[in-house]
Amino acid sequence: MNLAGKNILVIGATRGIGEQIAAQAAQQGATVYTASRQASGANSVVVDTATSFAFEPGFLPNELHGLVYCPGSITLKPVNSLKPEAMLDEYNLNTVGALRALQAALPALKRGGNGSVVFFSTVAAKVGMPYHASIAAAKGGLEAMARSAAAELAQHKIRVNTLAPSLTDTPLAGSLLDTEDKRAAGGKRHPLGRVGTPAELAATACFLLSDNAAWITGQTLGVDGGMGSLK
Repeated sequence: MNLAGKNILVIGATRGIGEQIAAQAAQQGATVYTASRQASGANSVVVDTATSFAFEPGFLPNELHGLVYCPGSITLKPVNSLKPEAMLDEYNLNTVGALRALQAALPALKRGGNGSVVFFSTVAAKVGMPYHASIAAAKGGLEAMARSAAAELAQHKIRVNTLAPSLTDTPLAGSLLDTEDKRAAGGKRHPLGRVGTPAELAATACFLLSDNAAWITGQTLGVDGGMGSLK
């Protein structure tokens, strides 16, 4: 893969998968711009990913060739104690936040031509899992929004795809993997026998950003150790 000459905006690049995407894209020759809740180096701006994407004037380049929206959440609660406010918070972060990011980046993506947008869902949006009602609902909405956006933006040669990981070794999942027993149990739930790594998800995202994926749009790709389709 080669991202040389491309301008890539990564939302949520301070840790986990987003940090890996920014690093791998830069290694492949892209100029990477990042927007997160805290600064993360050069070409970086602070934004509230759940409420606004009012980028500072001059922050974004005139042309963008890729957008990745990485913010996510994990709220695991039984449905009888799940508060509507918690569901709305997850929806605002995971679905509305992704839409706002796309809207903010869209003029530059149109000018760049042949752009690629990558969102992040979860295997739980496809496979019913206990205690996942809130995040599954939010990410399911994100997947539907992404498909509609892909249909609308195809005329501008902008591709929109979604990655749906399972349990991945990130800070966000830290409480689910903070003992050897939890890690072993989490791995055994997957046909491939282990949890995912940020580098693996980042590599797939960079593929979708590259010209090697120029005929892929409107898809949700499971990067989930087989959990989404195997028993």
